[in-house]
Amino acid sequence: MASRSEEDLSCAICQDVFRDPVLLSCSHSFCKDCLKSWWKKKQVKECPLCKRRSSKREPPRNLALKNLCETFLQESDQSSSPALCSLHSEKLTLFCLDHQQPVCLICRDSEKHSDHRFRPIDEAAQQHKKQLQGTLEPLKNKLQSFERVKVEFEQTAEHIKVQARLTETQIKEQFKKLHQFLEEEEEARMAALREEEEQKSRMMKEKIEFLSRDITSLSDTIRTTEDELRAEDISFLLKCKAAGERVHQHFLLDDPQLASGALINEVKHLGNLSFNIWNKMKDMVSYSPVVLDPNSANPWLALSEDLTSLRRGEKRKLPDNPERFDRYFSVLGSEGFNSGTHSWDVLVGDSTRWALGVSAEPVQKKGSKLFGTWRIVFYEGKYTTDSPSGVSDLSVQKIQRIRVKLDWNRGELSFSDPDTNKHIHTFIHTFTQKMFPFFSVGDHMKLLPVNVSVTLDQSR
Repeated sequence: MASRSEEDLSCAICQDVFRDPVLLSCSHSFCKDCLKSWWKKKQVKECPLCKRRSSKREPPRNLALKNLCETFLQESDQSSSPALCSLHSEKLTLFCLDHQQPVCLICRDSEKHSDHRFRPIDEAAQQHKKQLQGTLEPLKNKLQSFERVKVEFEQTAEHIKVQARLTETQIKEQFKKLHQFLEEEEEARMAALREEEEQKSRMMKEKIEFLSRDITSLSDTIRTTEDELRAEDISFLLKCKAAGERVHQHFLLDDPQLASGALINEVKHLGNLSFNIWNKMKDMVSYSPVVLDPNSANPWLALSEDLTSLRRGEKRKLPDNPERFDRYFSVLGSEGFNSGTHSWDVLVGDSTRWALGVSAEPVQKKGSKLFGTWRIVFYEGKYTTDSPSGVSDLSVQKIQRIRVKLDWNRGELSFSDPDTNKHIHTFIHTFTQKMFPFFSVGDHMKLLPVNVSVTLDQSR
């Protein structure tokens, strides 16, 4: 009867130790050839054990299990024979430094090892153990790093689902205001959202699965290596080269990182939603020339469902994705400009602290410093300008609404009061980068819509 450890390493189909095992999404593993043969007899590609349908035609290899099986077979072979020279049946007492293998006294005097360097077995074992031990520490650090990133990935994956559900709700609420003939448009929007959710959730799931396998592989390698370090010298030396190569393979793994664009693109589904169906419902739509990007919003900021107003509220638990401001209570417009003339009106009302302007790509979103921003600031009852050229005071009466106008080609960023048509300030600068609308607030502000007609007039 097979031992318990051998049973754990046996394929459920062939009842033998795994050969080139693959991993199904249900976490069951089988020999690659065994699974292929099994699936040939089935109409549906399902797990032979739990009958769960497989989502992949070619399941990934289970490298961690493969390494365990190889180690088990090596140990089984070694335990069945004494530590004797395979050529001369003499005790292995020396270690050849040139061939990196244990040898007997006869081997030492043979032509094969002529002029080679030798060390006693115990000396060589200690030296190799010390070298291998030194490689374990950075590998353990890499494992900890992978585990931390996995937690972040899992939180991001959960947030994607929350975003998708909230976005779905908001889309439905807007479509309720429209007539029956818009049902096809609504369904198209929902399908796009579900497709993106499925795609990005699948991407995060695959990343987490890959990361889980890497973590398992790293853990198994560390545990196996530590077990080998505790083995007898002869047994250790017979396996130390393979152990070193196994450890070295894991150093080639890149540290996982969350790439930009991993979150649901809410702007694509919610931004200017009414305007996008304006040809059918132009009398009911409103259009905002700038839409806020929720994936860039500081966690203390709450955005409205239509992504045109913001206020400071309770801090939300959000992923620290690359697009998000972490220190400033700021958010960017969803779209940057690298040509033409663009303008947008902002209602600041009685807000006691705010900043408006543009920020150059790439936008500095992390840390306590802002670089490449041109803005006017209202703080403690005082208006100032702030740009790479410095800070200066503005002599301005109380403002309720502000019009921001960017003429990228002429290198002008101007601010005015649309209620009185009074000019506030103009920055002159030769823009060479894409410029994103920038907003920062201590309590609240709102982007105002423009009037919709057959054509949009933004020549103001």
